[in-house]
Amino acid sequence: MSLREVLKIPASRITDETVYRERRRLLTALALSPALGLSGCAEAEAPPPPAAAPPSPEQVKAGFRTDEPLTRYQDVTGYNNFYEFGTGKGDPSSAAKTLRTSPWTVAVGGACAKPGKLALEDLIKGLTPQERVYRLRCVEGWSMVIPWLGVPLGDVLKRFEPTSKAKYVAFTTLADRKQMPGIAYPSIDWPYREGLRIDEAMHPLTLLATGLYGKPLPQQNGAPLRLVVPWKYGFKSIKSIIAITFVEKRPVTSWNELQPSEYGFFSNVNPDVDHPRWSQKTERRIAGTGSKLFADRVPTRLYNGYGDQVASLYAGMNLRTWF
Repeated sequence: MSLREVLKIPASRITDETVYRERRRLLTALALSPALGLSGCAEAEAPPPPAAAPPSPEQVKAGFRTDEPLTRYQDVTGYNNFYEFGTGKGDPSSAAKTLRTSPWTVAVGGACAKPGKLALEDLIKGLTPQERVYRLRCVEGWSMVIPWLGVPLGDVLKRFEPTSKAKYVAFTTLADRKQMPGIAYPSIDWPYREGLRIDEAMHPLTLLATGLYGKPLPQQNGAPLRLVVPWKYGFKSIKSIIAITFVEKRPVTSWNELQPSEYGFFSNVNPDVDHPRWSQKTERRIAGTGSKLFADRVPTRLYNGYGDQVASLYAGMNLRTWF
């Protein structure tokens, strides 16, 4: 199929799995085509964080749980995007067994007073794990409800005493071809990288997850340490983290680098900003009960339903420009 034909596929004809596969084909074609321009805001710097009133403690606490039905454990662990282990949804659950999660170290550095390389257990030492039941919304148009176990990222970052130059936080995933067979294929520029603005990283909803369903994280879900940012599309929640770096300038992130007109740096869930090739107005919820994988489609909510907690972070920002 040619690039022109891919671009003409209407969203109404694309199923979730097809969206996934066509996205990969199109992005490969875009990466190889020098004639195709990128988004005008790809190199622009976002405006500084607004001086807006933060949410109340009660509002924050309300975001830690939801009464929506949980996605089944077998679906949370069997339906994944983790390109380091393959491009199919079932690939990570079979291939990720090669990932060695212990011992595990994380290097923290950049604009901070106390950089260091720590064993995972030392990185989170003294912090009590918390259960957070969050919605997870994939940019592809499907969603889950997952009981995560982890510690607030902000509590970890404070220990390294970020300086006034720390405007952003950059994250890097392990990239080991021996453990991760998908690294052999240049679908993106490995290693996988993501980033947050410093106030997003410090927000109390932002979680460093070490488990789900009361168990340690499985390899396919980003063991032993992953980010969970519930108001953003799922690809922002980087897996198998080995480096955290405080930086002054907006860091390069993998999907945004590959195609910034489709995958913005902020990537806040927004039903009013469609992906160029499909609508974001609804999502297909992974079923919480029964034998079928998908439940009915449900309306997508701005900030994935966490507006009371995070909307103040973006007060005055044009969410169509800074998507």
